[in-house]
Amino acid sequence: MKVSINWLRKFVDVSETPAELAEMLTMLGLEAEVGLDFSGFDNIISAKVLSSTKHPNADKLKLCQVFDGKDTYQVVCGAPNVNADQTVIFAKTGSVLPGDFNIKKVKIRGEKSAGMICSEKELGISDEHEGILVIPDNTEPGMHISEVLNPVFSSLELDILPNRPDALSHLGIAREIAIKTGRRLQKLEILSNLNPKTKSETVQV
Repeated sequence: MKVSINWLRKFVDVSETPAELAEMLTMLGLEAEVGLDFSGFDNIISAKVLSSTKHPNADKLKLCQVFDGKDTYQVVCGAPNVNADQTVIFAKTGSVLPGDFNIKKVKIRGEKSAGMICSEKELGISDEHEGILVIPDNTEPGMHISEVLNPVFSSLELDILPNRPDALSHLGIAREIAIKTGRRLQKLEILSNLNPKTKSETVQV
């Protein structure tokens, strides 16, 4: 079962790293391992697209100038949704994406490309590959990917035994964390219809 750490935070305060949380739950009898955690990725950061122009030798490619907070890099990008002034996830030369995909300096149709502007699929988040992942504009360039994406996308994979149906939900997992740590369990407010409307009809048989 996949568990979103961001969803868990709706029910209980979670200050642990994904690895620490997985260890805690395993010790509680809920076999858990890290599903998605960006802490171990080097040279993958937030960046600003300064410009995006048509590639001179390819109709479906663009030449982008990408700023990482210190330096500017030219990147060839084929995503249809890339535009100037976007904030994106940038894999610099020398970085390794999920699936052991190494990022190198290359020439694409005669133009140098130093890095990659990443899609959700390239980051291992989902199968979405039609366009790049655009992140909030107020994200400072140069932030490590874990600072940007872990609060939203980090997850755990749990193997729940048949005798633990109480743990087959985010609320159930959050309850285990609250009991272990002594933190308060926040339950979602359920609103009832205070002014129900009734409708009656006469039926003739």
